[in-house]
This record gives sequence, structure tokens and C-alpha cells, in this order.
Amino acid sequence: MATSVETRKAIRYYASMTTLSPLQKERYRYAPKLPPALRSDIGSIGATHGDATESVADQQALKALFANTYGAPIVTLGPGTNSDAGKKRRIGVILSGGQAPGGHNVIAGLFDAMESANTESELWGFRGGPGGLVDDDRIKLTRGYVDEFRNTGGFDIIGSGRTKIETDEQFAAARRVCLDNEFDAIVVIGGDDSNTNAALLAEYFRTNDDPVQVIGVPKTIDGDLKNEYIETSFGFDTATKTYSELIGNIERDANSAKKYWHFIKLMGRSASHIALECALQTQPTYCIISEEVKERHQTLNDIVSGIADTVVQRAENGENFGVVLVPEGLIEFIPEVGALIGELNDLMAENADYFASLNTFEDQAEWVNKNLGRDSSYVFSSLPSDIQRQLLMDRDPHGNVQVSRIETEKLLIDMVSSTLRERRSRGEYSGSFSTQHHFFGYEGRCAFPSNFDADYTYSLGFNAFVLIAQGLTGYISSVRNLAQPADDWVAGGIPLTMMMNMEQRHGKQKPVIRKALVELEDLPFKRFAAHRAQWATKTSFVFPGAIQYYGVPQVCDAPTITLKLESESRA
Repeated sequence: MATSVETRKAIRYYASMTTLSPLQKERYRYAPKLPPALRSDIGSIGATHGDATESVADQQALKALFANTYGAPIVTLGPGTNSDAGKKRRIGVILSGGQAPGGHNVIAGLFDAMESANTESELWGFRGGPGGLVDDDRIKLTRGYVDEFRNTGGFDIIGSGRTKIETDEQFAAARRVCLDNEFDAIVVIGGDDSNTNAALLAEYFRTNDDPVQVIGVPKTIDGDLKNEYIETSFGFDTATKTYSELIGNIERDANSAKKYWHFIKLMGRSASHIALECALQTQPTYCIISEEVKERHQTLNDIVSGIADTVVQRAENGENFGVVLVPEGLIEFIPEVGALIGELNDLMAENADYFASLNTFEDQAEWVNKNLGRDSSYVFSSLPSDIQRQLLMDRDPHGNVQVSRIETEKLLIDMVSSTLRERRSRGEYSGSFSTQHHFFGYEGRCAFPSNFDADYTYSLGFNAFVLIAQGLTGYISSVRNLAQPADDWVAGGIPLTMMMNMEQRHGKQKPVIRKALVELEDLPFKRFAAHRAQWATKTSFVFPGAIQYYGVPQVCDAPTITLKLESESRA
């Protein structure tokens, strides 16, 4: 779709502002690419409906919970006609959960598609996440305001939040806001839990025969919201490239100083996609993949021994340095610690008020030890007191341990140091082990989106409006064939219920979108596994450098290595 004259004028205005950095000025001028199906007039886009779908598991339970939206077909967009495309609409948009690069472009794409269909339509942003919908805290998004945020990082256009719409009162409040203000649709931009909430909201409106549609958009830098039709969540590309630049910088420093072992914890609570992608991009000395730890029943001591073996081997070659990548959620995947955390989550959910009444850590630890099973009590007692404290901190909104607060990288450094001291005392090690620790998280969440993410997010937002114009609800915006140039991208939507299963939350079985974990049989992990022994013994660092926005497409528009390898798997 051609950019409107008004939008081009606004972009030139913001690009001329002297308070902006040169890069920010240039990014305002960037025109995101769209899939071919979305380049036509909105009224000339049609939808092809496939067969009825099933959820990934727990079909009967989910069918009962989503009686009105379960089983909807996969939709593919293409040439056609839509007589309802030009209808005047009021649409609300929500940014939910943690920030991810490209969120602003989702809203820009949604706005441009809406305006191209009918200039009298209105887009309203609910401030501060889903809570803004419940509290009716919103702002009208005008062309001038939206243009200020095109191709930029962050969620500051309307802010985000982690409120879940889950009580009867919250659903009723959201319904009242939508009906009283005559909203036709709500677009929820978020991760697996946020899109689960979108599915529940869509079902709620349908149950009450309300004319409000709900469309989700897949967002999370963790990369764990994906399947055959959602090939990647937005923000993963930019975040992993940002982290890989930093890792490469540290690798270069390590190879220059030749005296430090750097332990780097990377975001990714429930899956190791970030760690795996960064390993493929930078070829570190050692990288832990949480899913492998769980699959092979590796203990904490097994992990420590593996790192220590590598340190000893490199010391024999005179290389007393290296880089170790640690997934944020590793500790939950270690079988004995994972079992402990599971018990802790249930125990503290069932006794939240009593636990809150315990004023000291000593009282909390004593109570926990008495109420845990024998094996978990032993594991808890064997952990350093700092790790015990971190396990007992306030839970996240889902009632789970906040693993990002657990300093796993420091735990590994302490345990590897202890193991090396023992080996030194036995004459099995004579090298040096000086360490540095890092946690890369916030550094990647609001970066300037890469060209890939700028294009992908704009397409997802534009596509979300087309799904609304097609009269759909309970769907997530899908743009696929992403390993190819945008000219080959395929636009459509898949039912949110198709991605769901039942899981234990707050001690109860609840419907959630199943997280996509690293598959050990897929090409990305196999590529990593085939080379890691060489990377461990021979310094093989790769330095990706900063994200490039201008130049040859093979560099500037390239997707992640993970996406390319997964595309090869599907071919």
C-alpha cells in the first residue's frame, strides 16, 4: 500500500527534528515491506478458509471451555472481494507484557490499514496494558501521534502492563467499556499468556452475543510463541542480534585479554531459543541449552562438571579464558531443582497468606523445609542461602518463581570454582580461573527494530486489521514463509485455540497457549551440537557486530539463523 501524502509529510517533519539522533531521523523515513496479499486495496482482499482445527492437546476440555470459538479454520489471505472492508470502525489496541522491538510498528500497520479502508475509522490505545481496557484508560491514536513512533523501539506509544483479565468483574468491566464506547474490535499485542487472555476475551464476547472481535499479535523476544503458522514472534530477531553483538564484543575482549571466563545469562525463562540463536551467531566456548539438560536428566553437578572439564582442557592449551552462555530459565530445567520449584509454586499458592505472615527468611526457610517432600527439602537445603532467598521471593503474576531474579550465572561460577579447587588439590588442574558475570535482558527489549522486525511487525498489524475486516475473532495474526524475502511472505490468521493446552497455574488447571521449546531433533540444535565440541577446545569466536539497516539485503534484511534452519526443516 502506498504511504499517504499526509503520512509522508509527517514523516518528513519528524525526520527533520534536531533533537533526534541521525539514526532516528533516518528510521522515520524507512518504509516497511508488506506481503503481496496485503498490498491491494483492503476491499480487494479475500480469505480462504481451511478445515476445522484442533488444539495441540486436551481437546475435550478446551472444546468445553471455548464452545463458541474452538475449532475455527486456518485462514489464508489473497485476492478477492470484501464489501464490508470500508465500514467505519472503532478499534482498541493493547500492548501486553514485556517490551519487544517492533511493537510500535504493529500499531502503525494497524492504523494505516484501518485508515486506508475508511478515513473516518478510529484507533484507540488502551494505556498500561489490559488494565487500561478494564479501567477505560485510553487515548485516541491520530496519524500525527502514530507517526512519531514508526520504526522505533519500545512500547512508550501507549505503555504496557501485565494485568490479566481473569475475574468475573474484570471481564464485565471490559465488556462494559467496549459496548458503551461502541468498539468493533480489540487487538491484543502480547506473548503466550496475553494471547491466551485474548482467546478468553473473544470467547466471552461471543458467549454474550457481543459484536466485539478480538485479534491477537504474537510478541515475545523469548521466541517461545511459535509453530508452523507463527514461525517466529516479533522482537526475537532484533533482541538476539543485539545480544549477539554484545557477546561478540565480550568474546573479542576475552580473546584480547586472555585472562577471564565470562558467564553471560540471557533472557529466556521458559525456553532456550535466545541462547541457542546467540550461540549460532557467536560460537561461544560453552552454551547450555535448558531443554537438553531436562531431556538428558542432567543434574546441577553434571552441568558444573561439564564446564569445569572445558576450563581444564583449555588451560592445558594455555587458554585460560572463555565465554559461557546461560539461559535465564536454566534452573527450572534441572530435574531436581525443577521438581523443587514445582513443589514450591504449589505450596506457596496454597498457603500464600500464611507464608506472607512469616517475617524473616529464616522462618520462611524453616517452614518450607518442613512442608516440602524429602527430596526437594534436601535440594533446597543444599543450595546457597542467596539462591534460597531468590527462590522464595514474590511470585510472578502466574504464581511462579521469578527465575530472572535467580543469579544462576553466579551460582555456576561459585560451583565451578569449587570444583576446580578440588581438582587443583589433586594435581588435575594448574590453570587460572578469573571470572566476570553478565545478564543481558533489558538491553535487547527496546532496541531499534531490525529491518526484518520493522517489516514483520508492520505486516502483522496491517494483517490484524484485514482479519477484523473479514469478520474474524479469536484469531492471531499470522505472516509466514519468513525466511524468504517479503515478496514471498504469506498472510493469514490461525485460531488461538489451536495453540492451546491445559496447564497447572496457581494450583489449578487452566487453558494456556503451549510454549514452544527448543526441539533437540530440529536443525538449529543439531547445527549447534555438531560444532560445540570444536568451539569448546579451539577458540572459534564470531563477531556479528551491530545491526545493519542500510546495505545489501543479505545483511540488512537477513532473518535469524534459527528461522533459516527451521525453514529448511519444513522444506
